[in-house]
Amino acid sequence: MSARSLYFVAGEASGDAHGAALMRALQSLAPEMKFVGRGGPRMREIAGGEFIDWSESSSVLGLWEVLKQYGYFRQHFAATIEQIRASNPDAVVLIDYPGFNLRLARALRDQLPKLKIIYYISPQVWAWNRRRIPKMARYLDLMLCIFPFEAELYNQSGLRTVFVGHPMIESLAARRVPGAREADLIGFFPGSRAREIRKILPVMLATAARISAKKPHVRFEVAAASPTLARQIEAGVQAAGFSAAAVRVSVGEASAAMQRAAVGIVASGTATLEAAFFLMPFVLVYRVAWVTYIAARAVVKVKHLGMPNVLAGRAIVPEFIQHRARADLLADAVMRLLDTETAREEMLADFNKVIAQLGDAGASLKAADAIVRELGPTPA
Repeated sequence: MSARSLYFVAGEASGDAHGAALMRALQSLAPEMKFVGRGGPRMREIAGGEFIDWSESSSVLGLWEVLKQYGYFRQHFAATIEQIRASNPDAVVLIDYPGFNLRLARALRDQLPKLKIIYYISPQVWAWNRRRIPKMARYLDLMLCIFPFEAELYNQSGLRTVFVGHPMIESLAARRVPGAREADLIGFFPGSRAREIRKILPVMLATAARISAKKPHVRFEVAAASPTLARQIEAGVQAAGFSAAAVRVSVGEASAAMQRAAVGIVASGTATLEAAFFLMPFVLVYRVAWVTYIAARAVVKVKHLGMPNVLAGRAIVPEFIQHRARADLLADAVMRLLDTETAREEMLADFNKVIAQLGDAGASLKAADAIVRELGPTPA
C-alpha cells in the first residue's frame, strides 16, 4: 500500500501555525501520510525532509511591498509548480495567502488538470471581489472555510465548501492563564511584521504619552512576536523617551498580555479575534503605505476592517485606520474604555456573541477529516 502525500503552501506565521495543526490532525487520521511543500518552521518541524521554510521572506503585506519583491515571488512561483510536478502529490493544500495561492491554484489547474486542489482558511474575497468566487469554483476542488457565512457564499457558486470552524478556538483555549486583569495595564499589539511595527508602533507610543499625561499611574506592555521584533520595538520605546518600567516589551506572550491588560490597542488582523476571545476590551488601529491604502479602498467592499466588527455586522470595536490613526483619537477611545464600565460590558457581551459564531474546538481535525474524505480510499 503506497503512502499518500500532500503538498502544502503557506506563507505567513498564522498560516504556518494553522498548517502545523492540520498536519498533526492528519497524522492522527492517516499516520502514513507524507507532507511536502513550503511554509514556516512549525510545518517544517513536522514534515521534515525537504519541506521548505520560506516564512522570513514570504510574509509581506501590501501592494507596494509585494511589488518591491516581485522578482522573488515570480521565482518561487515557478519553483513551486516544478516541485509539485516532481513530487506528484495526491493533492495540494493551499493555506490562506491569497495573493500567491489563488494564482497558484489557477496555474495548477491549467498545467496539471487532474491534480486535486484544496484550499484551507478561505481567502476573504467576499470583502474585496466577490466576482472571483465563481472563477475559484473552476480551479478548486474543495474549500475549507473558518467563518460560517463563507460556506453559503462559496456553495452558491458551485464550489464544494465545508465550514470546519476557526482553528484559533482550539489553540487559544489552551493558552488561558489564571489571574485577574491589572486595572492599570494597557496592552499594545502592533502586529507580527517589521513593516507593521514601523507604521503602527509610533502612534501607539504617542498615544501612551497622552494617556500617561492624564493617568500617570498607567503602565504599558507591547507584545512582540519574536526576539527580532522585540529589539525593533525596544529601540522605538527608547527613542520615544519611555523607560523599560513604563513600557514593558514582552516576547511570545501576546495571549497572556491580552488576559492581563485592562484595555488594549490592537493592529488589524487575527489578533483582533484573539483579543475578543480573551475578552480584552480594545480599539483597532492600522496604517499601511499610502499606495496600498488607496488601492485597498478602491476594491474593499465591506464597511469594517476588524473581523469582530465584520462578524457582528456593526462597529462593536472602534476602528482608527490610516489618517484616523491619531494619538488624540486613540487616547480618547482607550480612556473611555478604561473609565466607563458600561462601555466595557457592552463590548464584552458582543465579543461573546462573535466568538460563538466560530464553532467549537476541533477545526483542525474537522479539516483533516474533510481532506481524507476528499482523497478517498488509499490505493493498494
